[in-house]
Amino acid sequence: MKQKPRWTLEMLTAALAVLCALLVLVLLVQRPAIWPLLAVLVVLWGVLFVLFRCRLRSWVARWVCGGSFEKSKTQFSLEPLSQPAALLSGETVLWYNAEFRTRLMKGESLLTPRVQKVLPGLDLQESRTAGGQLLNLADGAWSVHSSTVPGEAESMTLLVLNEETALRKVEAEYKASRPGYLVFLVDGYDDVFSDMLDSERARLLEGINRVLEDMIGRGTGFLRRVASGRYIAVVEERQLEQFAKRGYDVLDKIRALDPSVNLSISIGIGRGAKTLREAQDMAVQALDMAQGRGGDQAAEMTPDGFTFYGGVSHGVEKRSKVRSRIVADQLVKLIKEADHVVIMGHRMSDLDAIGAAEGVLRICKICDVPAVIAVRRDATLAGSLINALVAAGQEDDFIDPKGALPIISQRTLCIIVDTYQLGLVESREILEKCGKVAVIDHHRKGVGFIENADLVCHEPYASSASELVTEFLQYVGDRDDKPNRIEAEGLLSGIMLDTRDFTLHTGVRTFEAAAALRRYGAETERVRQLFDVSMVEYTTKAMLVSEAQMYRGCAITVSGEVAPEARVAIAQAANDLLTIQNVEASFVAVQVGGGVNISARSLGAVNVQVIMEALGGGGHQTMAAAQLKHITPEAARSRIQTAIDQYREAQKKSGPESEPEQKKKDKQ
Repeated sequence: MKQKPRWTLEMLTAALAVLCALLVLVLLVQRPAIWPLLAVLVVLWGVLFVLFRCRLRSWVARWVCGGSFEKSKTQFSLEPLSQPAALLSGETVLWYNAEFRTRLMKGESLLTPRVQKVLPGLDLQESRTAGGQLLNLADGAWSVHSSTVPGEAESMTLLVLNEETALRKVEAEYKASRPGYLVFLVDGYDDVFSDMLDSERARLLEGINRVLEDMIGRGTGFLRRVASGRYIAVVEERQLEQFAKRGYDVLDKIRALDPSVNLSISIGIGRGAKTLREAQDMAVQALDMAQGRGGDQAAEMTPDGFTFYGGVSHGVEKRSKVRSRIVADQLVKLIKEADHVVIMGHRMSDLDAIGAAEGVLRICKICDVPAVIAVRRDATLAGSLINALVAAGQEDDFIDPKGALPIISQRTLCIIVDTYQLGLVESREILEKCGKVAVIDHHRKGVGFIENADLVCHEPYASSASELVTEFLQYVGDRDDKPNRIEAEGLLSGIMLDTRDFTLHTGVRTFEAAAALRRYGAETERVRQLFDVSMVEYTTKAMLVSEAQMYRGCAITVSGEVAPEARVAIAQAANDLLTIQNVEASFVAVQVGGGVNISARSLGAVNVQVIMEALGGGGHQTMAAAQLKHITPEAARSRIQTAIDQYREAQKKSGPESEPEQKKKDKQ
């Protein structure tokens, strides 16, 4: 298209305005009394302007284009196109073909309109890309492509539109019909049904089958039982979308079958996979994640990550110790194959992390394999236990993480205790440098876990990592190869810390582990001394407790920075707030540098792990934490309250039958 720009409409309009202004000025100077003539001139100028904008634009277009477009071969080649086409000068439509007028303007002829009125949402820059721009126009989907020729005045742009309504419908149907894979597992099947009468077992199993069949039968998918308490289903993506919108309410329906029985189900979902086999693998991983978080929830895995639904009720304790014996044998095998063992917990290690690490170190000593605990002694909450071990002559058990790097090789085994998250380990350099990795943890599983570990012992039903290690010690070595008194007291202190002196999250195995530690020589009086605090810590804790404010059954404290030596008081304050009447959960947020650290605790009625995960943290049902970066304390308070609101709304949707014990209390 040949273009010979001469004058733009704006330049001609400006010249006309200047001419009228000069004429008015001359008339006012020579004959001030001819105001009527002046009014006529102003009206004439307005009429000329409108006429020029609306009627003469096509003339200007011909003038701008040098007379080369109107009735030219270019115009005749574009006019019969089967696709709508239009010519723009800047953002103004100068010309369009018959298809454009018929299909996009409903047969109407508009004179020189702005392109945004005809094509709402058009972005000329995006339409110039190879993929063009997709617009919803005239009850259809259109792909807009453009080509622009710069000019001395205004650029000239050619638009060509292709209708893709049918193609987009096919695409939407393809995506909606993609298969998704679900795996259902009844939590603690053997424990729940082992002591039941056959009639009761049959009644509950029939109820489970009926609920799942009703759930899957609403669509075109199918459901199959593949083992006792285990089902699989394949459904379309459109049906998975409906399940997600309802928050997988099947969890509540299963729980409501018999509130007197602790019956629940875990669901693993694979969505967005390229193949059905890939969807199955994703569903199995998601089910492992749901089980690792305590069960009674749905974990949805997509290529973008995990999404969780449910998880507002208590987990079911597993009473079998068979897995502990098997894991202990596998751990001993890994230790004996290594030349060195490096043990570490999470950053700002506590009594549970150091107690469990010392217990694993005792297993390494029984296997006669050199081992050390990597810990930053200047950044730990378990200084009392470390000092007690050092005073007992076990100073060589500890090493700074940087000092451990030179002794690490591909045959070195790294054992992680009391955490599963890659971002929380004491030293990521040690983890990446070691040839093999083992993980021992009790926190509910979440995103960011350590992958490709050679051994994983993840028991969210256990009270603490110290409880798990105590069980391992009972299956390792001979009768005399047991921890000494201080090591046993360290393990017992870890259990007491995470159970809050055996008041929360305790089970049969918890007390059995404590009894074993008592047999090893642990004295409760000495263990109690490990929890003693300094005057600075006590004063800080009292201050944090006194500043708490109530919000929807939760106590929230927000504070500025505290002394580094008093940071242990943050968790202690969260614990003490639970002793106040009508406090179901506590949140203590303290400024640390440019961010805020949050410590959360509950008595079990509130799952603080779910709340902290909404803030990017994690933990356990009754004990969790989060770290917020680049935020003020007051902004952190607002985010905590928002997370609590979301959790309370989820509780309402789950129904009162999701908490049988709470229901009994309400009736009383």
